[in-house]
Amino acid sequence: MACGILLVTHPGVGAAILAVASAMLRHLPLKAEAFEVPFDADLEALLPQASAALRRVDGGDGVLVLTDLYGASPSNLAGRLARLGTPVRRVSALSLPMLLRVMNYSEQGLDELPAIAAAGARNGVIHDDA
Repeated sequence: MACGILLVTHPGVGAAILAVASAMLRHLPLKAEAFEVPFDADLEALLPQASAALRRVDGGDGVLVLTDLYGASPSNLAGRLARLGTPVRRVSALSLPMLLRVMNYSEQGLDELPAIAAAGARNGVIHDDA
């Protein structure tokens, strides 16, 4: 069994990051999907679709939900998903380095993956004065 990855983002963000990661790695070791939340979304109305996406990626060990912006609608929807019963951990500030890091540590469990995701984001920021 394995964890799944669900990207819950604003329109265009999750699909683009997932597409680039897929192209770079050629094969994603964890089942992953992007669920994009329209700007004018009714979160209650989207909850069943988001829940279905969560179930599709769950490999039996729960789902790491990555959101683009803490406190925005996608993050709020992810919070609702976390209360539905499937084991979920959430991390915000989604970036390509974050997702690649998670995929490179795919053997880790749901309890370890949030810290790995956060490290990927932190280590992906380089301040270059050149």
